[in-house]
Amino acid sequence: MTRTSASPTGVDALILDYNGVLGLQPTNAMWTRLADLAEWPHRHLPSFQDAFWAPRNAYDAGELSDLAYWAKVLGHHPGPRWLRTLRAADTAMWTRTDPRVLDILYRAQAADLPMVLLSNAPAHLSNVLDATDWRREVMDDALYSARLGLCKPDPAAYEHALAATGVTEPRRVLFVDDREDNCRAAAELGLRTLHYTGQPADLEQQLLPAPANNRCS
Repeated sequence: MTRTSASPTGVDALILDYNGVLGLQPTNAMWTRLADLAEWPHRHLPSFQDAFWAPRNAYDAGELSDLAYWAKVLGHHPGPRWLRTLRAADTAMWTRTDPRVLDILYRAQAADLPMVLLSNAPAHLSNVLDATDWRREVMDDALYSARLGLCKPDPAAYEHALAATGVTEPRRVLFVDDREDNCRAAAELGLRTLHYTGQPADLEQQLLPAPANNRCS
C-alpha cells in the first residue's frame, strides 16, 4: 500500500537503526564476561574486541554460521555446548533497550507513523529481537542484514526499507542511525537523516509535533 498523507513534522515514516539508537551499547562488564566465556588469553579485552569485530560484518550479512563466526574469533572450533554459551552471551549484550527512545517510538506509533527497523544483525539476534513486545507492537516491519544478505551502508538495504514503509518520496522518510557513514549513504538516496548521538530529544523533535502553547487570557 502506498501512503500519501503528510504529517505535521514533514515525516511520513521512520526507518530506525537498532544498536546505538533503540538498543543500548554493551557495558564493559558484559564484554569482560564474554571474553571470560571465550577463555581469552590473559583476559585482554582490547584484543578480544578486535577478534570479535573482525569477522562481524560477514556474520551480520549471513555469510558465516554461528560456528564459523566463533571459530574465526577464537581461532578454533568451539564444541556445541560452548558455542551455545557464547551465542547466548553475545545475544544478551545487544537486547537491552533505551526506555527513553522506546517511549518516543510508542507515542509516534500511536500517531500512526509507520516505522521500519533496519539493523545489521546476525540471524539468531534477529530472531530474538523479532520476539520482543516492542518489535511486535511498534514496528510495522523489521529488516535484518542476515536475512537481506547485505549490510548497511549498502544502498540496497535502504531501498528495501523504503519499500517497506510504503512511502514513495524518500525526502518524507526519516532514517536514524548512530553511524555517520550509514546516514551519508541514506542521504545519497534522498532520505532525510538524523545522526543519533544519544540525545532522545533530537529524535522526539523530528517525530512528534511540538505541543501547542497554552495561554491564559
